[in-house]
Amino acid sequence: MNISGKVVEIFDIVKVKESFQKREFVIEYATNPKYPELIKFEMVQDKCSLLDKYSVGQDVSVDFDLRGRKWTDQKGAVRYFTTLQAWRLSPADGAGGDDANQSAPPERDTEDFGAEKDGGLPF
Repeated sequence: MNISGKVVEIFDIVKVKESFQKREFVIEYATNPKYPELIKFEMVQDKCSLLDKYSVGQDVSVDFDLRGRKWTDQKGAVRYFTTLQAWRLSPADGAGGDDANQSAPPERDTEDFGAEKDGGLPF
């Protein structure tokens, strides 16, 4: 999937586990400029550094996967989570850098990075 918008915020890299890191960013998606949508994406692992060359206010094009998962807490309550996982960023106008070397994301890992021993949320 692909969407274009203006970068509103870029967060720091968060090390979730020793072997897993993520970084979130927000874009303003304005198909109707009167009512823009603020959409949060995340990048994981080696993709986190792709945000380093972008700044707030810049127009970008984001390639991403829609991810969803089920999670059960210690009390047996089931929750569902949806994530927009970005894997490529490029300037929206196509200028200012070629990100063609950003390959498609690897197949989804089977390791459950979110399984916390204390029953906390998986992120």
